Amino acid sequence: MSSIGGESLAPFTDMVREALAVPGATLRSVAERAVDPETGKKLQWTTLAKIKNGESYRHDKWIVGAIAAATGLDPVEVRKAAAAEWVGLTAGDILGMSTPKVSIVVAYQPGTKPEDLPLVKEALKNLDLEDATITVTEESHGAS
Repeated sequence: MSSIGGESLAPFTDMVREALAVPGATLRSVAERAVDPETGKKLQWTTLAKIKNGESYRHDKWIVGAIAAATGLDPVEVRKAAAAEWVGLTAGDILGMSTPKVSIVVAYQPGTKPEDLPLVKEALKNLDLEDATITVTEESHGAS
C-alpha cells in the first residue's frame, strides 16, 4: 500500500485486495457477490482483476455499490474510499460539528488545513456560525 502521511493513495483498491485476501476467496467468488443493489448490475471478475491490479477501468457509480455488496463494507465508507482514490478527495467532518442527528461532511484534498477553506468559512458565516471552530480530521482507510 502506497501512502503519504499514513493515508493510502488507493483506499478503494485496498478494499478489493483485502476482500480477495480472505482465505478461499477468488476473483470469481467475490465477483458473484458484486451486484449493485440500486441498478442490479453485476461486476465481472475481469473488472475486479483490473481494480486489484491497479489497471485502468471505468469509474462508474454502480461499481462502488457492487464493491460494497461484495465486501460487506459500509457503502458510505466504500464511497469515501472511491472518492479519495478516483478524484483525490477525502470526505469527513472537517468542521468537527457533526452530531448523532446531523452530519456535516466536506470533501477536501488530503493535507488540507482549516485556513485553506475560505468557502467553508463563508458558508458558516452565512449560517451565523462564523465562530465555529474548523478542524481537519484524518481518516484511515486501512484494515483495523
